Amino acid sequence: MRDILNYFFEIGILKRVKRSGWWVAGVKDPESVADHSFRAAVLAYIMADMEGANPEKACSICLFHDLAEARINDHHKISARYINKHDGEEKAFMEQLERLPKKTAAKIAKLYHDYDNDKIKESVIARDADLLECAIQAKEYMEIGHKEAGDWMKRIDLLLKTKTAKQLSKQLFRQSSHDWWQGLKKKARR
Repeated sequence: MRDILNYFFEIGILKRVKRSGWWVAGVKDPESVADHSFRAAVLAYIMADMEGANPEKACSICLFHDLAEARINDHHKISARYINKHDGEEKAFMEQLERLPKKTAAKIAKLYHDYDNDKIKESVIARDADLLECAIQAKEYMEIGHKEAGDWMKRIDLLLKTKTAKQLSKQLFRQSSHDWWQGLKKKARR
């Protein structure tokens, strides 16, 4: 139980690890990896259901995909020009799993490795959800004055593969991130 609790404490670090790519766009205090993973997992669940795939699997792939960043930190795309992030993530992730029961670790390792498998529908959806979450975050940052974040939206839009992700991305360009709460305010009494 000690090792399992240590695993939980370790992944809690992701609540403090910032998504470093946003610093390039001038965002002083970007969201954490945990923030990103949460919304990406919710997106994956809903998108998988809409695509006729397994929502639990797509969601789970997103939940476990970035856990290695608790050890190696978040590296933005520019850093990929200089370092091989994939090898470091793989090593860190597999070492993290050593704290868990072997059967559980094997299931999580499979989800982690499925992320890059184009032949698995849920994997394609999970990657689209991961990208789309970045585009949604970019929209939110743009609307509070970080116009450079718009570049993320455009680039991500070109990478999406599923019909649902493409439709959501298209709609994202058309609406405000504040539309969800319009009309929800309680009317004042006279």
